[in-house]
Amino acid sequence: MAYKITLIPGDGIGPEVTRAAVRVLEATGLKFEWETFQAGAEAYEKYHEYIPKELIESIERTGVGLKGPVATPIAGGFASINVALRKKFELYANFRPIRNLPHIPTRYPDVDLIIVRENTEGLYSGIEHEVVPGVVESLKIITEKASTRISRFAFEYARKNKRKRIHAIHKANIMKLSDGLFLRCSRNVAKEYPEITYGEHIVDNTCMQLVMNPYQYDMLLMENLYGDIISDLCAAFVGGLGFVPGANIGDHCAIFEAVHGSAPDIAGKNIANPTAVIRSALLMLRHLGEYEAATKIRNALEKVYRTRDKLTRDVGGKAGTSEFADSIIEFMESESGVAPAAETSHA
Repeated sequence: MAYKITLIPGDGIGPEVTRAAVRVLEATGLKFEWETFQAGAEAYEKYHEYIPKELIESIERTGVGLKGPVATPIAGGFASINVALRKKFELYANFRPIRNLPHIPTRYPDVDLIIVRENTEGLYSGIEHEVVPGVVESLKIITEKASTRISRFAFEYARKNKRKRIHAIHKANIMKLSDGLFLRCSRNVAKEYPEITYGEHIVDNTCMQLVMNPYQYDMLLMENLYGDIISDLCAAFVGGLGFVPGANIGDHCAIFEAVHGSAPDIAGKNIANPTAVIRSALLMLRHLGEYEAATKIRNALEKVYRTRDKLTRDVGGKAGTSEFADSIIEFMESESGVAPAAETSHA
């Protein structure tokens, strides 16, 4: 059986890093049929649409997507492709595991955090207008349905993967109605999972607490904007956005993506680090139930970082994007009989 996957290479370094991930995935021995489509500015040049209908139809058909970075214009231009895809397919759960790789120098070794972010509403609903010249109003939408749904996702994940604590992150001391509703929904769901310790922290204090001691947290549950900011903050604990995977999960489909930028200044030079999209591909394999293949890639990736012979320039090496992928594949081929991984979405 071949897995049909929608591939969105993205722009800038996107095509290079996704190409590396595809090669690593195919080296597992699994069969894939890739349906490849552009999104964003390049798609508009070809289709006069930023998200072509062919891409939409492909995701509806395959139910699984792997995506490279797509640049979003600042203070103008087209809307975020990432946000648009999440809303279109009701990919309500943004899932980002934060775990160290070997020999990447950071202030905090052995970090193991899970960020669960509501993905479809909040300030990212994009409902804003100019009231009068010089005054703009932006609406924050919080609903009971979405808040309950993301809370249940977090607690179900915690139960299945034996996580011990969940903190709901909020600003309900100021936004008493919107964040207050989010907290009420989280509390109601938490009552159904007595084995999991539940807590609540205010978002600004959480940022300080994370920088002081990230080990006090296990899983963080939050609405959209807070999740966007805090997940990037936590990426710094393991070296930056170039090392963390991302998943956007709904009831009927999921898109796995690198969360870093498109880095147009180094595009086409074969020097980009493909680690983030490769780790995102690991989440995709686990979503598909292919735990043994995911473990094989993870072990090989970590071995590349431990041996340090074929690292990319951003982490002190001299290897190119393709050489980095070659090294992972070589380690995969040199090992056999890898035991299946536990049912977890860690990368």
